[in-house]
Amino acid sequence: MGKHLGKHRTGKHLVWDWNGTLLDDIAAVIGATNAAFAELGLEPITLERYRELYTVPVPKFYERLMGRLPTDAEWLLMDGTFHRHYWERAEGCGLTAGAAELLADRQAAGGTQSLLSLAPHAELLPLVRRHGIAERFVRVDGRPDRSTDGKSGHMVRHLEALAVPAERIVVIGDAADDAVAAAHVGAKAVLFTGGSHSRTSLERVGVPVVDSLEEAVAVAEELA
Repeated sequence: MGKHLGKHRTGKHLVWDWNGTLLDDIAAVIGATNAAFAELGLEPITLERYRELYTVPVPKFYERLMGRLPTDAEWLLMDGTFHRHYWERAEGCGLTAGAAELLADRQAAGGTQSLLSLAPHAELLPLVRRHGIAERFVRVDGRPDRSTDGKSGHMVRHLEALAVPAERIVVIGDAADDAVAAAHVGAKAVLFTGGSHSRTSLERVGVPVVDSLEEAVAVAEELA
């Protein structure tokens, strides 16, 4: 899938996140999270509280909410419930405002971009195709296994497959973990406020924070 790489050798290569960045799924995430919490008798969480506390690995997020790490049995129950409810809701989620046009315009201008997500690869690929944007990316990678690790290790493998130098890479995501993964490989990052984190928690990370994907692309292209 590397046929476009030669056109734009000197420009930035964008590595897009999926959930909460290109896919506007935060309402589905909150609904599925609360369904998982209900299984353990936990109180529902608001969007604001979710964005303030969210972190990866996800068991650590649950620890912040419960005051302790979930047991293995609790984790399996909550994880299974979350994914069942999330995928029921994900079918109805649309792309973030302007995403399809931005991806198309950038590709038409000779820019390259790829997609790296912690969503399971087998579920991610059909969803990306259904939204009509699969052809915008030189590569699409979802999570290949059931690990709860963050994105850093996956980013290493993604860049190796792309064969693009890290100094040309800008990661666009909605979570602190996206910036951590970018730093892990020596790339830059821009974080978007429309997903899993509040602006306040994103600003603690120390990379540019934006309120629209259009702004994210503009900032990414200007990063040294």
